[in-house]
Amino acid sequence: MKLASLKHGRDGQLVVVSKDLSTYVSAADVAPTLQAALDTWADSEAKLKAIYDDLEAGKISGTAFDPVACDAPLPRAYHWVDGSAYVTHVELVRKARGADLPDSFWTDPLVYMGASDAFIGPRDDIEVQSEDWGIDMEAEVAVITDDVPAGTSVEKARDHIKLIGILNDVSLRNLIPGELAKQFGFYQSKPWTAFSPVFVTPDELGDAWDGTKVSLPLHVVLNGTTIGKPNAGVDMTFDFTQLINHVAKSRSLEAGTVIGSGTVSNKGSKEGSCCLAEVRCLETIADGKPSTPFMSFGDRVEIDMFDTQGQTIFGRIDQKVVQYTPE
Repeated sequence: MKLASLKHGRDGQLVVVSKDLSTYVSAADVAPTLQAALDTWADSEAKLKAIYDDLEAGKISGTAFDPVACDAPLPRAYHWVDGSAYVTHVELVRKARGADLPDSFWTDPLVYMGASDAFIGPRDDIEVQSEDWGIDMEAEVAVITDDVPAGTSVEKARDHIKLIGILNDVSLRNLIPGELAKQFGFYQSKPWTAFSPVFVTPDELGDAWDGTKVSLPLHVVLNGTTIGKPNAGVDMTFDFTQLINHVAKSRSLEAGTVIGSGTVSNKGSKEGSCCLAEVRCLETIADGKPSTPFMSFGDRVEIDMFDTQGQTIFGRIDQKVVQYTPE
């Protein structure tokens, strides 16, 4: 099934969306918000699926679905952890600046805990104060879990993956070096994260989901030009079960935990990048300097993933970069 949250207060209004993303019906009789549904997933899943099946069978009529009216499917989450599961991306970035990659990066996942108090919708603007901050998109896949006990094994982790989505984890590249130099992680360099119109249950992906990762291309288009379309199932050094096992090593995860893959990247592919930083690294390695600029005000970025019939699975993230004026 496919679930979305219409803009309504801080936590949205949960709706069930048709497979082709054309119509929706309210899920209020089951749960007012997606977080409420995830809190009671053992009971709410079957009830939401029944609504979805009735909508697909034409037993109930829906309202026209408009992604513009959508918030992030989970507008705010108790826990957002982002990884860097495509180590080839990290290797490339380090190579461009002449740095070696520690051997441990291939065996021990990189993750950080991000801001989850205000995710934004798929058509919301990317608001940034200055172009000098180095505005970049990062297209990723994410999974959403139920309650995950501390110490959950890799084998058991797949049972806790309940929903899947895609996202744009915007990075302000020119703020990152100063923050990492403090050796305390990202903060100012990570503004609002936008998510796809819908999250879907794993069965919606068919054979493209093997229980650990999604094996489909993730398309990124900037101002009408394709930046990349790497396959999310290729070069994923740490799959989602390994990421869950890693982050649950010393603590449990609450229902509604969102775990991102990090920017998707395919090594050795001309269209294997999902962010401008990687494109610039490839240019630096080839030409000694980058030629592609970071995003500017007025730029438009689109992120999408399609099934084998060419139909969008999660709906399109479609954002414009705009300047905000601080108070």
